[in-house]
Amino acid sequence: MQNIYEQVRELENIQGLSKHEQLVQGIINAINDKLIQRGDMLPSVNNFIKELGFARETIAKGYKELVSRGIVESKNRIGFYVARENTENNLRIALIIFAFDSFQEVFYKTFRDNLGEPAHIDIFFHHNNIDVLESIVASVKGKYGMYVVAPIPHKRTAGILSTLPMNKFLMIDRYQKLEEEFSYVVQEFEKSSYAAFAELAPAIRRFKGMIHYHRPASDTPIEILDAYKKFVKNFKINSVIRTEYIPGSIEKGYVYFTINNAELWQMLKDAKAKGFRLGKDVGILSHNDEVVKEIIFDGITTYSTDFSIMAEKAASFVLHREKVQEVIPTVLLRRGSL
Repeated sequence: MQNIYEQVRELENIQGLSKHEQLVQGIINAINDKLIQRGDMLPSVNNFIKELGFARETIAKGYKELVSRGIVESKNRIGFYVARENTENNLRIALIIFAFDSFQEVFYKTFRDNLGEPAHIDIFFHHNNIDVLESIVASVKGKYGMYVVAPIPHKRTAGILSTLPMNKFLMIDRYQKLEEEFSYVVQEFEKSSYAAFAELAPAIRRFKGMIHYHRPASDTPIEILDAYKKFVKNFKINSVIRTEYIPGSIEKGYVYFTINNAELWQMLKDAKAKGFRLGKDVGILSHNDEVVKEIIFDGITTYSTDFSIMAEKAASFVLHREKVQEVIPTVLLRRGSL
């Protein structure tokens, strides 16, 4: 019994968590952590009142929710018992990501499909804003059975994420070092970007130079810019780095590299308007692959991790809770644009 009380007490200082939610999640946590199992008797309402000081109505409401979800059963005049150990059929997952870009939509759909119908996913977007991330984490901690988070590269991130239970935490997309041991399924940016550039060097050298668009305040990984600078220096490529693409500015004889899809679509529109042939008059390289880039203009050359694989492994962690620390490979996909 004491283990159950301790699980509930651990949640008492979590902002925004009601007493009845604290009781429900505490009992679920005790089941998931195998402190109690199917058939075990749970504390009576009176015992909960004595140990925790909760109101009778609060405890009754918590037990009613657990019974309605099939996790707990009530036996008349006897008490409450654990009905089943598989609480994952009602597993609530907080998915915290940058935004709903096309490649993150691929991640979400694959993640959802692999989890199956019983899982409930709430999506939160931090838009690369550290204050927003902090607010989201504060509002969700203690309320979910699993936390799947794409972190922000920021000095405050580790402190924010460390408030989440690491046994129920999975880092995705980008890697951010934390003090505690944790699970992750991420991509790598610097070495993989350099390798892609190096493989494309013969094609790039057919042009007069290369132009890379990098927005300093954006969520674009700085590692890509570092890899690009190293590449053009080592391979002696004429290069210009600009903060944004100006519509209509595309010129014959250059390779254009952007991570921003809005810029990519504008480049393609301008190239078509000027009658430029991709791969001949101009070269175009994009990051993060998606179906449309395979189809349009005889294909856009990209280098990308496979977000479907990332999502499959994330779902497997959520379902089986087996520790994972994996970097998903990045692959260069050569097509007609370069």
